[in-house]
Amino acid sequence: MEASTSTAAGQAPAPAASEPRPRRTGYRRLPVQKRREQLIAVALELFASRPPEEVSLDDVAEAAGASRPLVYRYFAGGKQQLYEAALRSAANELTSRFAVRVSGTPSEQLSAVLDGYFAFVAEHDAGYSALLRGGSVVETARTSAIVDDVRRAALRRTLRHLGVREAGPRLTLLVRSWISVIEGASLSWLDEGRTLPVTELRDWLVDQFTAMAAATALRDPQTAEVLAGVLALEGPRAERLRAVLECP
Repeated sequence: MEASTSTAAGQAPAPAASEPRPRRTGYRRLPVQKRREQLIAVALELFASRPPEEVSLDDVAEAAGASRPLVYRYFAGGKQQLYEAALRSAANELTSRFAVRVSGTPSEQLSAVLDGYFAFVAEHDAGYSALLRGGSVVETARTSAIVDDVRRAALRRTLRHLGVREAGPRLTLLVRSWISVIEGASLSWLDEGRTLPVTELRDWLVDQFTAMAAATALRDPQTAEVLAGVLALEGPRAERLRAVLECP
């Protein structure tokens, strides 16, 4: 005889108890501003690990333990608005690293600024490369303006370390050109797998500024005065620089 079952004849078996639906890990209710900051921080991590066009809102939502509609609630403009917000946050962080000690020789101060700059580049390599190379599908006039704000901040900070309150056109062009050299060197450093020790790259860029200043000083009295003041503060290093540059 077959074993009897507890199910009455003609009666459908009771449905098995459903397993609880897994909840999104990391989800928790946050105040509006805190949630917005969290989404920006998560987006920054994703944009730092791969180019912006390869990051979707679904990626951000999943990494934040949130839903796509929740992301849209905070960034109604979608991915573009979130990218710009993340870029502005990164720009503010990079700009904050320009603020270093004001003691030491001019070259030591510039070296300290570059240390902070390259630390940022190393942490956000993919996003940094995509941003400076241009051509990203999320690049707009607004994102370019954010990058230009960082460059202007770098210009002001460099002039401050040189003891210059108001720079003329040639000295301004010199510093802006040096900033472009830094950006190009950063991209090359990343492309070549960071094989050159960052301290060597930093020191080379400081020497590069001195060489560019010497060339500019031939045609600009203000730059000549700044260079003379820098060398007067450099101590033993100034003798080597004078020998290389053949400065009086």
